[in-house]
Amino acid sequence: MIPKEIIKKVRQIEIRTKRMVNDILAGEYHSVFKGRGMEFSEVREYTLGDDIRTIDWNVTARTGHLHVKRFVEERELTVMLLVDASGSGRFGSVGQFKSELGAELSALLAFAAIKNNDRVGLIVFTDRIEKYIPPKKGRKHVLRLIREVLAFEPQGRGTNVAEALDYLARVQKRRSVVFLISDLLSKSWDQALKIANRKHDVVTLCLEDPREQELPPVGLVHFEDAETGEAVVIDTSDREVRRRLEQHTRAQAEALERTLKRLQVDHVHITTGQDYLIPLVQLFERRARSY
Repeated sequence: MIPKEIIKKVRQIEIRTKRMVNDILAGEYHSVFKGRGMEFSEVREYTLGDDIRTIDWNVTARTGHLHVKRFVEERELTVMLLVDASGSGRFGSVGQFKSELGAELSALLAFAAIKNNDRVGLIVFTDRIEKYIPPKKGRKHVLRLIREVLAFEPQGRGTNVAEALDYLARVQKRRSVVFLISDLLSKSWDQALKIANRKHDVVTLCLEDPREQELPPVGLVHFEDAETGEAVVIDTSDREVRRRLEQHTRAQAEALERTLKRLQVDHVHITTGQDYLIPLVQLFERRARSY
């Protein structure tokens, strides 16, 4: 039985995100992702003006004449949403948790996909694989995905991004557009992300909260790590303590940025309490210019 508050929230998210898709995002999505997926059609003899990069050297060697591979645009894409449900997502200082932001982003991308007749699948993960829903089309399917993301009660508390990417490789053989929605508070995921990005078109949506970057001076504050349960008391009125924390956070953010750029993975940072449509559209526009 789905709680009434979850049904109400799903409906609210559907109304809000579908309006965004219809007004703004659908065209951006189509221009960026449609036409990027190509499938093999046939081999034919080379003609003047053909791209030499499409030469099929095996057929050319066998026949003694230059032949090229011909590709056509795939009629539909497969979109996979990899959603982080770990304990760190249950944090938010400006009206919503990071997990709620992730749910809205999932809905927005899923509705954009089905409007373009694409299939959408879901992998929910923590320090283990929590839920897998194979890709399908249709509004009912998308609403199910949103309900799962909103109402799911995970067994794990930690984060293992590498495990999620490895699982993706096992269940999704066809090249897909993959949206990794996470705060990336996990270790040793860069190699798995590098491998996944070779096979799939991976886009990372990095979730953040303002209080993770800067603490207000409000005196003694009790903090508990949502993933490990480790507790600590910090005197936020101490300027030096705040400076060291902000310096540490900034160093982590810069390291993350360097890693994603080195891996050539498209990414965007999205903060709770802010308009997430603007950075998402900017990401799509950057992708469009890069092709």
